[in-house]
Amino acid sequence: MKLEDILIERSGNKCELCASESKLSMYEVLPQDRTNEDNCLMVCDKCLAQIAKKEDLDSSHWSCLGTSMWSEVPAVQVVSWRMLNRLRNESWAADNLDMMYLDDDRLAWAKASGDHENDAAVDLHKDSNGTVLQTGDTIILTKSLDVKGTTLNAKLGTVVKNIRLVEDNTEQIEGKIEGQVIVILTKYVRKQGA
Repeated sequence: MKLEDILIERSGNKCELCASESKLSMYEVLPQDRTNEDNCLMVCDKCLAQIAKKEDLDSSHWSCLGTSMWSEVPAVQVVSWRMLNRLRNESWAADNLDMMYLDDDRLAWAKASGDHENDAAVDLHKDSNGTVLQTGDTIILTKSLDVKGTTLNAKLGTVVKNIRLVEDNTEQIEGKIEGQVIVILTKYVRKQGA
């Protein structure tokens, strides 16, 4: 039996964190030596996006952790602990953390990502108006830009289609202007249609 099938059967085809039945996927809780049913869980898209810091934390959504933190599945325990730590400024999350117990090995695993030291803030790529940018969006330049190392000048109002987000820098995106892929600062763009 495939690992994903085992997880679907174990979870009852529901998110193992919030019990949602909508669009589930397998999530591997890192770091790990090898992938198995103890270090993977089924999660819905909303949980996954917030775990991966692709969208802002919705505190009310995570009230489900009061139940899921008692799961016997190691991966569910570890993710519950990490998310409760990210929400520790909420009184209900702090109370749940005080009640939660992880043995030494699982606590070390939960702390290994360093995620518990981060606050709930999410770093998203945002345009000059604060609108969230996604890969594939179309943007408009709000300032004329000289492109370093070339004679190219990207004029104010230039439309750039199908942008890519720079993974490790939320202030930069990549786009193609006049056939050249360039890095553009998000503070000089506006999402088209926003």
